[in-house]
Amino acid sequence: MDVPELLDLAGIFVFAVSGGLTAVRQRLDMVGMVVLAEITALGGGIVRDLVIGAVPPTAFTSVGYVLVPVAAAVLVFFWHPQVSRILPTVLLFDAAGLGLFCATGTAKALDFGLSPLHAVLLGVITAVGGGMLRDVLSGLIPSVLYDRQLYALPALLGAALVAVADVTGWHGPGVTAGAALLAFVLRVSAMRYGWRTPRPRGVRD
Repeated sequence: MDVPELLDLAGIFVFAVSGGLTAVRQRLDMVGMVVLAEITALGGGIVRDLVIGAVPPTAFTSVGYVLVPVAAAVLVFFWHPQVSRILPTVLLFDAAGLGLFCATGTAKALDFGLSPLHAVLLGVITAVGGGMLRDVLSGLIPSVLYDRQLYALPALLGAALVAVADVTGWHGPGVTAGAALLAFVLRVSAMRYGWRTPRPRGVRD
C-alpha cells in the first residue's frame, strides 16, 4: 500500500466518523450509522468516478475503502461520547481530508481529459459530495448550502490551484500537496477566526 492510498484511507476514515456522529445526533441505529459513514466517506469519489467514466469506481475495487468506514462506524457506535470530546481534533483531520480530496479529485478529472473548469467542479464534488449526501439522507439541509464556516470555498480554491497549475504546465505530487495545504489552511483559519461567507443583502444571521 503506497502513501497516497494511505492518505486516502485516512481521509475516508475521518469523513466516515463525521457521518457516524451525524447518525448519533439524528438518533439512527447501527444500520443507519454504517450507511451514513459509507456515504459520507465514499459518496463524492463515487460520483466523480462515474462522471469521468472510471468504472467501476475505486470504492468498489478495494476492500479497504469499504471496511474503513465500517470501522469508523463501529468506533462511533461504542465510543461516540469520547469521539465527541475530541471533536476539535477530528475537525482538523476533516480539514486535511477536505484538502486532500479536492486536490486529488481535480487531478484525476484532469487526467481523464476534462476541461479545467469541469475538473474543478468535480474536485469540489469529491471533497463535499459525501457530506451533502449524508445531510440529505439524514433529513438536514446540506451544510455546504449555507457555507458559514468556509467548507466548500477552501475546496474550490484548492481545486482551482490544481487546474491553474495544470494549464501552466505544472503537474505532480508537489502541486497536489500545495493545493491540499491551501484548502486545509483556509478551512482551519475559518474555524479559528470565525470567517464566514456573506448572506444576501438585508438577510441577517
